[in-house]
Amino acid sequence: MLNADLLAQIEAAATILHNGGVVAIPTETVYGLAADAANPAAVRRIFEIKGRPTDHPLILHLADAAQLDHWAREVPKSAQLLAWHFWPGPLTLILPRSPYVSNLITGGQNTVGLRVPNHPVALALLRAMGPNAALAAPSANRYGRISPTTAQHVRDELGDTVDMILDGGPCQVGLESTIVSCIGDTVTVLRPGGIPLTAIETVLQQRVEVIDSSASKIRVSGSVLSHYAPTTPLELIAHDNLWQRACELQAQGLRVATLEWSAFNEVHSTQNSIVRTSMPADAEAYGQKLYATLRQLDNAHFDRLLAEAPPQKVEWLAVADRLKRASYRV
Repeated sequence: MLNADLLAQIEAAATILHNGGVVAIPTETVYGLAADAANPAAVRRIFEIKGRPTDHPLILHLADAAQLDHWAREVPKSAQLLAWHFWPGPLTLILPRSPYVSNLITGGQNTVGLRVPNHPVALALLRAMGPNAALAAPSANRYGRISPTTAQHVRDELGDTVDMILDGGPCQVGLESTIVSCIGDTVTVLRPGGIPLTAIETVLQQRVEVIDSSASKIRVSGSVLSHYAPTTPLELIAHDNLWQRACELQAQGLRVATLEWSAFNEVHSTQNSIVRTSMPADAEAYGQKLYATLRQLDNAHFDRLLAEAPPQKVEWLAVADRLKRASYRV
């Protein structure tokens, strides 16, 4: 149950959105920067605040799966099955867009990303917006940087550039949604995320290919090579080479921090300029903690961050994707 104060804030946020404002909202994945999808001027403000390229499409958030037919021109059986099983939840479906979806939202493509978030505040806000309303809401951070998982992260990064920040507490998933393309008869994962690949395959009773979204013909959120990145350079290092690399950098006079999911090897004594951070050995728990940890270390002004490469297992696909993009350097 939402308390009276929070309900009043949600009503105020709905009014701001109806009037063309931009509101940071909590979801189960990360905090989103929301605008009324039917208001082009408000949607443009999202791009301006984030510094986001206009060809990078936005995801539309809906109150209920019943709205699919309004925002999508076609909804194949595969999409219906996935929506029924995983909504509300961290799953985005890529479908042919309806005439109600603007080029601004899709980046000029004929497809649109749709999802129903699993957060009581976000759902209450969407219902307050009225029938068939949708919110365009990418992550509430500067383009390419670490996604926010608390309201304070949004305040720290965007300050008063947004009209309101709805505080719904820390995000429970901590990584963005899984993006699944359901165009025609082909189902593919374009971005691993909060719904595991194995769960999708179980529901559809078929193998589902994971495509590197950087090379996909369909552009989706988080598909560029460098994304989710701290300002401090991040390197992704195999376990066997991690400590050697940390010592090399330390010898150069650099302040180094590591993110390690393996049990600490106590033979490696911690040195003053090497700060070791223990991360969960469970993929879901690691993902929930990742962005907050990266922000904390980024704010500590280290010279280099070293992340231990995750296991090459299917349950680690989302974490591996985020670390790969966060560590990418041209």
